[in-house]
Amino acid sequence: MTPFFLIISLLHHPNKMPRLATAADLPTILDLIRQVVPLMNAAGNWQWTVEYPNEAVFQRDIERQHLWVAELDGRVAAVAALTHNDQDAEYAQADWDVAEPALVTHRLAVHPQAQGHGLAAGLLAQAEVLARQQGLRVLRVDTNSENQATQQLFPKLGYRYAGEITLAFRPGLRFFCYEKQLA
Repeated sequence: MTPFFLIISLLHHPNKMPRLATAADLPTILDLIRQVVPLMNAAGNWQWTVEYPNEAVFQRDIERQHLWVAELDGRVAAVAALTHNDQDAEYAQADWDVAEPALVTHRLAVHPQAQGHGLAAGLLAQAEVLARQQGLRVLRVDTNSENQATQQLFPKLGYRYAGEITLAFRPGLRFFCYEKQLA
């Protein structure tokens, strides 16, 4: 489904439309993360821990108006930070032009009980909307090498695999990078 049609389908379900997060959402976002991290770790995905992402990270995302949420049945059920060019130097290891400005998705998570409802795809469609509004032609995202769900999702949404990187602040982990060119 193209982002246009995904947004149109979400309009028919307004409780799923992404919106900017507010400080009032923070407790629910932190609870969502507390639900997600143990499941990630149990699957061998150590991208996140009890220390990261934390309240300070999400508070900073909210203050910068980078944090977006999607609701299901009136409750925050998914979250993502949608940032402009926010990538560490290690991202130059990927097969993409780091000089090309991009909208970058970070900290994408869906509450376990809300998975399968298209919320992650909705947040990624919102990334595309923001990129177009900002005059950007490139979307980027990365995921832990053990995160099978996102490795299946990103190509379905038109992202191409752009290689594997390592990050100094997460030693021993491998991250797969994905990029989408907008027409």
